[in-house]
Amino acid sequence: MDKHLARTVLTSPVHFLAFGFGSGLSPKAPGTVGTLAAIPLYLLLMNLPLTGYLLAVLLISVAGIWICGESSRRLGVHDHGGIVWDEFAGFLLTMTAAPQSWAWIVLGFALFRLFDIWKPWPVRVADRQLHGGLGIMLDDILAGIYAWLVLQAVAYVV
Repeated sequence: MDKHLARTVLTSPVHFLAFGFGSGLSPKAPGTVGTLAAIPLYLLLMNLPLTGYLLAVLLISVAGIWICGESSRRLGVHDHGGIVWDEFAGFLLTMTAAPQSWAWIVLGFALFRLFDIWKPWPVRVADRQLHGGLGIMLDDILAGIYAWLVLQAVAYVV
């Protein structure tokens, strides 16, 4: 691990948030580790009424545009692999109105990671063509929408 980067992330509130409370510092699969780190936040939010949950996800997502864009600007790297706040937003979106059990959390996690890695249209377009904080956030928001649709379909069938 780059000690200078770790020091930067752990001492700057912007980088600390963008790097998912430090989870993005993982040397292997920071996106996956960042999504895992989003689970405790989901557990804190999941019992909110749906409108409260949606408001929290909206605030996390809108703030993420600035947080990720500013972290990226300060690092001088567009969408640094350690910036995982977008994974937090995408996973939380995936889990909107999901049944509350560990099985659904695991399924939501797997579906979000699948769509985030696969990047089907228009996720891939957003990832390649948009820049700054919006570009960093939007592909994960779209992946979260795909994962949410599948999760809701499975919940409906089950």
